[in-house]
Amino acid sequence: MAQAARHAQAAAVLSRATVRAAEQLDLPQRDLAQVIGVSPATVSRLAAGSWRLAEGSKTWELAAAFVRLYRSLAAITGGGTETMRAWLHSDNDALGARPAERIVRAEGLFDVLRYLDGARGRI
Repeated sequence: MAQAARHAQAAAVLSRATVRAAEQLDLPQRDLAQVIGVSPATVSRLAAGSWRLAEGSKTWELAAAFVRLYRSLAAITGGGTETMRAWLHSDNDALGARPAERIVRAEGLFDVLRYLDGARGRI
């Protein structure tokens, strides 16, 4: 039973963190749905707390990567919400598009993560 409780707690934490990261980055729910591979209706339920991510699923992995992106960007920018939003929604020559456009596909999400990891290594 303790293991089930840990799984439920982990699901609640990652679910809340995913929604909060999207809100902080000014990423609309429809875009978050694409990032984590679910329908916009499911993201609405996620935001309302009536649906949670399932540990070990593809959606879980994508949500964890998205939260990692948020944390990396926060570390680089000092957590400045406006700076993080501006970076995510501005053209980026190195990525070939706005990061917000890239992350709606898994390959793009991981490209942006690699970019941020490299930037963190330089600070």
